[in-house]
Amino acid sequence: MGNVVLNLTLSEINKMKSYYEGKLLDKTPPGSVFAAKTSGSMITAYKSGKVLFQGNGSEAEASRWGEAAAKAPAKSKAAKGNLPEGFSNWSVIGSDEVGTGDFFGPITVVASYVRKEDIPLLKELGVRDSKDLNDDKIIAIAKVIKDIVPFSLMTLKNEKYNQLQKSGMSQGKMKAILHNQAILKVLEKISPVKPEGILIDQFVQESTYFQHVKNQKAVARENVYFSTKAEGIHLAVAAASILARYAFVQYFDKLSESAGFKIPKGAGAQVDEAAAKLILKKGREVLPQYVKLHFANTEKAMNLVKKRKGN
Repeated sequence: MGNVVLNLTLSEINKMKSYYEGKLLDKTPPGSVFAAKTSGSMITAYKSGKVLFQGNGSEAEASRWGEAAAKAPAKSKAAKGNLPEGFSNWSVIGSDEVGTGDFFGPITVVASYVRKEDIPLLKELGVRDSKDLNDDKIIAIAKVIKDIVPFSLMTLKNEKYNQLQKSGMSQGKMKAILHNQAILKVLEKISPVKPEGILIDQFVQESTYFQHVKNQKAVARENVYFSTKAEGIHLAVAAASILARYAFVQYFDKLSESAGFKIPKGAGAQVDEAAAKLILKKGREVLPQYVKLHFANTEKAMNLVKKRKGN
């Protein structure tokens, strides 16, 4: 039995949690974010950022998420989603999303089309993995590339998100539908030109993704590929990520303006404080417009409100 330990960011761990939807375990160890079981591996992700893979298939499973486990040539294919050779130089539609792990704010999904001949220009403009860029840099790059790269933005606002979640729709299904819609819109924009490939930053298993979108009026299926860490594989996904983050930041600014104070990102203690402040200022009934209600932060914020009212 092999063991592999990776050190990942909380954002990457949240993506992993969505990816293993349907394989999550109810009982999780203390200090963990989630635990999941696949056919060949047991995965446990901790708040510290450490992710433990155990079992005969642990190296192959870990290679989806970390370079350390993907160094062996036999594992490199799994890490890149079995993409064709030379894929990074193709003309590709890439799609990515932002906001899934944030308590406040919407989910923004962008699909963008990057032609092979525009790759050098985008590199020159600084397009790369958005995790390496701060919001100011993302905004500056996005303002330039939005006029170069054909793209489509889908924004799932909090009110609609909460309605769908309450009806029983998983976040994974919401994201799959948004990715599919964004990709279809870009295909329309660039028609009759066809991309050589479509790359989705993988958040669920491929079979689950297509299960989620099977009842949609149209589904993009031709030359569709999936890979984790796709921002580092093709600039189309990196561009999509930057544009999605730009839209997310802009929306966040509007939320802060509406709230009357600066709203923090993420899902840590600072957002509990902000939500409590919002409730005390405007009433609990406004929360569905601002937050993802099913997050544990809602209950934490309500507890803070009770304490303050008690005092």
